[in-house]
Amino acid sequence: MILPDLRRLRYFVAVAEELHFGRAAERLRISQPPLSVQIRTLERELGVHLFIRNRRRVTLTDAGSVLLDEARRLLRQAELSVLHVRRAASGEIGRLAIGFVSTVDYSILPTLVGRFRSKHPGVDLSLLEMTGDRQQEALRTGELDLGLSILPTAASDLKTRPILREPLILAVSAKHVLAARRRPVDPARLSDERFVVFPRPLAPGLFDATIGVCRQAGFTPRVAQEAVQMQTILGLVAAGLGIALVPACMENLQRSDVRYLKLAPVAGTIETAAQWHVHNKSPALEALLAELPDPGR
Repeated sequence: MILPDLRRLRYFVAVAEELHFGRAAERLRISQPPLSVQIRTLERELGVHLFIRNRRRVTLTDAGSVLLDEARRLLRQAELSVLHVRRAASGEIGRLAIGFVSTVDYSILPTLVGRFRSKHPGVDLSLLEMTGDRQQEALRTGELDLGLSILPTAASDLKTRPILREPLILAVSAKHVLAARRRPVDPARLSDERFVVFPRPLAPGLFDATIGVCRQAGFTPRVAQEAVQMQTILGLVAAGLGIALVPACMENLQRSDVRYLKLAPVAGTIETAAQWHVHNKSPALEALLAELPDPGR
């Protein structure tokens, strides 16, 4: 079965709506003879007569009336398809999967997602919480388009852009002796404390920053417990299993059983970064990258 091309359908619709070959030719800005040839070719392809022609008038056959409705629908769909393709090429529509670590949910993620959705409502966002090492695997397999984690390990096939820089703060149980303190805490005072930390293989940036603060203060921390989620770490702190050094954004997670204290001097800084695969050329991803914050500003 031969399907008519869109140009002939457009010609047919013009004649069917004008019911006059001369006026239809003017509307299409072509001469009448080629228009007549195209209509005859369309009738031959379909094996039906579309018009009844005489010297006085042109009318549609029953087959022509049916084709008019179908042709209008097909032409509208073709126009929408072209529009969708162009919108996809400009990043206005599409799908993006974003991986994030739990700390990002308390810092830049809500603002980033809200701003992007307001500007690009046609792009579907899928948000997946996962550790930084898992994000890198997912970026390579195409499961993720963008990963947001505490400064991840550099990789030659992934691009990395720092997007947030913030100090470490101290989290203690509400029952801890330091809980009522109003002034910043000298890290040297923490030498006898037990620490709750992320496992280094999953969050080397945060783990190394914590160890670095302690060593700069003259001691090596005693690790009492490891946990892979920031909410879990704070739960363990609340239970009195130890203290923790956490990014300052975690103050946004208010718990009645945890107190947050500043360190003095500010002894550690954590950087959050975005990562994406070098071969990911998605226009929607480019639009999202344009919305990422710049920590240097």
